[in-house]
Amino acid sequence: MTSAAGAGSVAFDRRHTDDLIAYLQASPSPFHAVASAAERLEKAGFRQVEETAAWEGTAGGRYVIRGGALIAWYIPEGATAATPFRIVGAHTDSPNLRVKPIPDTGAAGWRQVAVEIYGGVPLNTWLDRDLGLSGRLVLRDGSARLVQLDEALLRVPQLAIHLDRGVNDGMTLDKQRHLTPVWGLGRVTEGSLIEYVAQSAGLDPGGVVGWDLMVHDIQPPSYLGRDRELLAAPRLDNLLSVHAGTAALAAVAAGAKLPCIPVLAAFDHEENGSESDTGAQGPLLGTVLERSVHARGGSLEDRARALAGTVCLSSDMGHAVHPNYSERHEPGHQPMPNGGPILKVNVNNRYATNGVGRAVFAAACERAGVPWQTFVSNNSMPCGTTIGPITAARLGISTVDCGIAALSMHSARELCGADDPYLLASALRAFLES
Repeated sequence: MTSAAGAGSVAFDRRHTDDLIAYLQASPSPFHAVASAAERLEKAGFRQVEETAAWEGTAGGRYVIRGGALIAWYIPEGATAATPFRIVGAHTDSPNLRVKPIPDTGAAGWRQVAVEIYGGVPLNTWLDRDLGLSGRLVLRDGSARLVQLDEALLRVPQLAIHLDRGVNDGMTLDKQRHLTPVWGLGRVTEGSLIEYVAQSAGLDPGGVVGWDLMVHDIQPPSYLGRDRELLAAPRLDNLLSVHAGTAALAAVAAGAKLPCIPVLAAFDHEENGSESDTGAQGPLLGTVLERSVHARGGSLEDRARALAGTVCLSSDMGHAVHPNYSERHEPGHQPMPNGGPILKVNVNNRYATNGVGRAVFAAACERAGVPWQTFVSNNSMPCGTTIGPITAARLGISTVDCGIAALSMHSARELCGADDPYLLASALRAFLES
């Protein structure tokens, strides 16, 4: 663990974690996550702009929503066309089960819902949980309606131990046969799931022509432990970072004069490679930054100068040392919950951090007055990756990977320290102000 004590003071406190709980409950899908973030930005004075409209270069906060992605930025008074950006990057999607195009199925007298596996899912964590449905319905005119059914609609039932005596010797789940949720008894009725969801949203089922629906665990987030020092919740990876970035951006927009233009980039589809029009591999962030420069009267030269001075903090969840599997971790780098944000390093560029980035991260933590830690993978274990290297390569900007330490990453329900969300938000705020 590395501790950095600076002259600054922590900008957020446990009330930030309380608000994170509310944010997670309101954000069961990427579409809800950006809508919830936008609501908080609106309260801070930001306004939405359409991509098809002409943009102004005047001072103030703005944001763009495309599907499950959001890009928000604040232009301070006195900013020029070549003013560099300070970007907090994150992603809105989480591994889960998503509804197939023809959802209604069943067997042996059970009505079931056909689902597809999204991202790297520990399959057993979705067994025997009460599941709701969320996402969006697309209407004939191309408009979309968000839906969130926080009721016990679905369940993926595990086979009883009496029928699988070797289950505790190692359970193998077939993604096609064993992960299909049940939601009732009787015959399979064509269109019945979409009809039910549409009617629950107050829509005419005949007007629904498309959908992006997924299941979510309806158990609410909660503090955990004797001293309530831990937080158990779904979608911490990576809505915790989206929430922290939103809070940090709203805070700096209400503060003193800024030397840079603070930006929040919350992408979709990180969990399956980021290759989409709303993912980090796509042109969305680069287009927004370029249009912002041009709206302030900038040229190609101004854009190049602005990006040359730009820094991005890619914030995503990392691994806390697991008490039951400590041998899986790097012996000299074992981050702990509530130890502050973590700097994520990998020399093979699975993370984008280098020595210069370490200095940027350390300065932000020192300015915020928060401790920080370092994460490196065990050499014998493959390392995950983030939007950090993608952003660095696509835009040619200096990028640093950070986050907070957690257990059970990608599970239906994850675990982190209850103080770390506000310590991260404080560090992100200090970074955006610097």
